Amino acid sequence: MDDLMLDLEVKMETAFDSLLKNFSRTRTGRANTSFLDEITIDYYGQQTPVKQLCNITIPEPRLVIIQPWDKTTLVNIEKAILASNIGVTPDNDGKVIRLPFQPLTEETRKDIVKQIKRMTEEGKVEVRNIRREGNEIAKKMEKNSEITEDDLKKVMKDIQELTDKMIDKISNASERKEAEIMEV
Repeated sequence: MDDLMLDLEVKMETAFDSLLKNFSRTRTGRANTSFLDEITIDYYGQQTPVKQLCNITIPEPRLVIIQPWDKTTLVNIEKAILASNIGVTPDNDGKVIRLPFQPLTEETRKDIVKQIKRMTEEGKVEVRNIRREGNEIAKKMEKNSEITEDDLKKVMKDIQELTDKMIDKISNASERKEAEIMEV
């Protein structure tokens, strides 16, 4: 039973971490470098993440500066950012790329909050599916006489408590992200 609980907890934490990663990629009107995680360029025949090729700084709340160590990659980085469709137009001055983030309009903020709520609900559904999977495993264990009926009730109660804890964690993260987005 301990292995089952540990396995379920790991799966739920993974689902939560995945949700947080999706939240971090969501634009908030502030400069954030997480969108660069997925952007790669062809660097001497290898697809290389942009973050591995340059120094990235956030000197102001709405500005990201990308300074490649190899200046020949500047144009390729600029093209990759444009192709990624992140909603920011790079400004290349020959030495660095500046990414100015424009303030979000009220309507855009509300649309982003809707996306956050959808992601939140998907995260909760994933946690509930993991709970259902755990309950089914526990029932099979009881059916196969591996655990007693009392153990089954205890394990199902523990699974529900774990699920409730994760749902609360997801809700709190969602509320924080929504507040960050609605902040002007």
